[in-house]
Amino acid sequence: MLKQVAISVLFVGLFSPIAIAQNASQIARVQAGQSCETCNLFQADLSYAEGKKLNLAATRLRQSNFALSTYDDVNLKGADLSVSNLFGARFNRTDFTNVNFKRAIAVGTYFGSSNFAGANLTGANFSGADLTIARGLTQSQLNQACGDASTRLPKGKTIPTCS
Repeated sequence: MLKQVAISVLFVGLFSPIAIAQNASQIARVQAGQSCETCNLFQADLSYAEGKKLNLAATRLRQSNFALSTYDDVNLKGADLSVSNLFGARFNRTDFTNVNFKRAIAVGTYFGSSNFAGANLTGANFSGADLTIARGLTQSQLNQACGDASTRLPKGKTIPTCS
């Protein structure tokens, strides 16, 4: 019996997906206002921060906290923002091309002139968000997300109500 348990533990350890922890030095770079393309910022606390003209393309930002932050003119093309908290943040002229927003919380977030071409919005909550002048948003993308009566969208677009 002990041999079977040991083999099972070894098998699970060898063939389970490996969780890649955050990189603290890379997070510190971004917190200091420096670019960090393709970095691992998993669960980074970037709340109340300000960043301008940063290159964070293809960066892992899964489960990161951007609450009440300002990130203008930022390149996030291809980044993973899934399950992130974007509450009350401001992203003006930000490139979200092909970004993964799956299950992100963007309540009360401002996205002025930001590009959403190819972004995955599945399960994202845009309640109270302002997407009025966002670019590259399709109705198909918005149908995968949700919002509320105070969500501001480009003319002619709708979003399902969050349940």
